[in-house]
Amino acid sequence: MSDTETPSEPAPRAGRREWTGLAVLALPTLLVSIDVFVMLLALPSLSNALGASSVQQLWITDIYPFMLAGLLITMGTLGDRIGRRRLLLIGAGAFGLASIASAYAVSPAMLIAARALLGIAGATLAPGTLSLISTMFRDPKQRGAAIGIWGACFSAGAIIGPLVGGTMLDHFWWGSAFLLGVPAMVLLLVLGPVFLPEYRNPDAGRLDLVSVLASLAAILPAIWGLKEIARDGWQAVPIAALLVGIGFGVAFVHRQRRLPNPLLDLSLFGHRAFTAALVSMFLGTMLTGAVMFFVTQTLQLLYNRDPFHAGLWMLPAILANTVSFIVSPKLGQRYRPAYLIGGGLLICTLGMLVITRAQADSGPAVLITGFTLVFLGAGPLVTLGMGLVFGTAPQEKAGAAAALNETSGQLGFALGIAALGSIGAAVYHGSISMPDGLPADAARAAKDSLTGAKDAARDLPGTVADTLLAPAREAFATELHTVVTIAAALLLATAVLVTALLRHMPPTGQPSAEAAAGPAEDRDAVTATG
Repeated sequence: MSDTETPSEPAPRAGRREWTGLAVLALPTLLVSIDVFVMLLALPSLSNALGASSVQQLWITDIYPFMLAGLLITMGTLGDRIGRRRLLLIGAGAFGLASIASAYAVSPAMLIAARALLGIAGATLAPGTLSLISTMFRDPKQRGAAIGIWGACFSAGAIIGPLVGGTMLDHFWWGSAFLLGVPAMVLLLVLGPVFLPEYRNPDAGRLDLVSVLASLAAILPAIWGLKEIARDGWQAVPIAALLVGIGFGVAFVHRQRRLPNPLLDLSLFGHRAFTAALVSMFLGTMLTGAVMFFVTQTLQLLYNRDPFHAGLWMLPAILANTVSFIVSPKLGQRYRPAYLIGGGLLICTLGMLVITRAQADSGPAVLITGFTLVFLGAGPLVTLGMGLVFGTAPQEKAGAAAALNETSGQLGFALGIAALGSIGAAVYHGSISMPDGLPADAARAAKDSLTGAKDAARDLPGTVADTLLAPAREAFATELHTVVTIAAALLLATAVLVTALLRHMPPTGQPSAEAAAGPAEDRDAVTATG
């Protein structure tokens, strides 16, 4: 049964207790997001302090997102089975303890282990908070506003992280970066039992351990392969890992179809709005996430801003994103989500086209103007898309729906960086032309990447360094323009697709024929339309 309410069955409206509960959920969301991005700033300091090798540094960085992505589906469904609040509080406690262990690690191995535990605990937080929001805010209009606040907190951490992290690392030791989330976890443990409701599905059945292992075997190799492809290009081992992940993914889906109580209920995809919203958010995250990655790289590599000042330059974008997250649910009460999401993606596309006007010898203003438009247009996709996901999923499956939403985001982000990053690297290599007379090693490093050029230029005299850097900077600008143009074209196609697939959905809170039909009739309608 759909969670969408009909006029004869008005949804209960949330009161002060629920809105206070949202604040309890939103603050940890913000601080955990900040904590993730701060770690990147702390990496040089902690590597020197612990004597971490280059391989260990990669594992310190990557183990958290690997474990997080691999366990999202399991944790989301586990919350439906044992209780969403219970699992969230267990995860909060584990996250706080793992953060302390990370801060006071005395060896790279200890830090890697602590970061792995952080990823396991983190896998409970996002689906846990989102599924509880679905439980607390049954009224579609209020749920949209709550999702907007949650999304604004999460995205703000990506930009605020370098600012907070830079300040802390200037005044404290490297371990302080891992302690940011601890007070929020304590707050959640104290206030969660008071303000957060408990919900679990009494008919969920037992957890299928084979499915848990299959989901890990599908997601972990795929995420690793995509990250390695983004880092080193299309090498044999990462491609093999990606294919292995796809193979286990097929086996996982086949097993879910046969189980009476599957880890992932594939019947959720029987609702056309659920599938369309999830696919559109996957594509949107893949493209806008890749553009965000390139924008941060451009600020630091092309315009020579350190992470702290790069974060300052990105504040207009996060402000626009926050406004968009707050305003989109209100607009969604008057206008159809298809047109708002499609229109927002058109604004994103316009922003990407503005980014293509940024030049190597100009300041960051044009780049940030375009990126601000991208973040402004992303609000309807996130808030209204998530509203459709939770509004069409049965309440007893909200944890699984939240896990799918987060997993698609992780995969989309990794795929976008891998695919567009590979294209960008090829464009860079094909467009750079080094003048004669430069040291062979420096020229070879510059032909590999702008990072290599900047590293090599440090050991060269001023005029020679400028001669080396000039073509590398121009090649990087060409790379940026090409990648963002491709992303804009694909995002425009996504806007057309989502508008077509969701045009039947009414404004928030108004019943649709699809919702009223129920899941059986809805599946028939989906089958009939192909």
